[in-house]
Amino acid sequence: MSEALSAAYKEEDRRTFDELVHRCHRQAYNVAYRMTGNAADAEDLVQDTFLKAYRFFGSYRRDMPFENWVYRIMSNMFVDWLRRRPKVHIRSLDEPIRQGEGEVTLDLPDKSAGPEDMALSQELDSEMQAALGTLPRDFRMAVILSDIEGLSYEEISEAMGCSIGTVRSRLHRGRRLLREKLRPYLE
Repeated sequence: MSEALSAAYKEEDRRTFDELVHRCHRQAYNVAYRMTGNAADAEDLVQDTFLKAYRFFGSYRRDMPFENWVYRIMSNMFVDWLRRRPKVHIRSLDEPIRQGEGEVTLDLPDKSAGPEDMALSQELDSEMQAALGTLPRDFRMAVILSDIEGLSYEEISEAMGCSIGTVRSRLHRGRRLLREKLRPYLE
């Protein structure tokens, strides 16, 4: 009887988890996209976040908002992802690459704007994403959670694991840096 009861609880937890994920998936993807700067990495980050959330769903406190719990997992996973990324190897574009017996030079892609890029460049979103990408990680996360996702200081504090004063400071400094980066587009 206890195995049947345990299976029923697991099934109920799975249904609850599915409903919560369904409710916040789009919002989580938007946050991940703003953090990573591209769709493929955002999809990977969201998938890994929900996978980890599912594995530890038994430790999720039901009195805490699910989104905040997921954002905290996502933030920690993003930091881990940044740490695992290989360091950039800077190489001169004129320096030949030695392969086998010969030398090969680098071919650079044509970076001229195509029709799609020209249409997208007219929108502020691409400039906003680029400017967000230059912010330090903690400032970026605070700005995304507050200004894009509309979370309160308390919710951001809980999601980022810091005090409300720290959230306010990060928001102030992040917004100031963002304003400086976007100033040429706003004038």
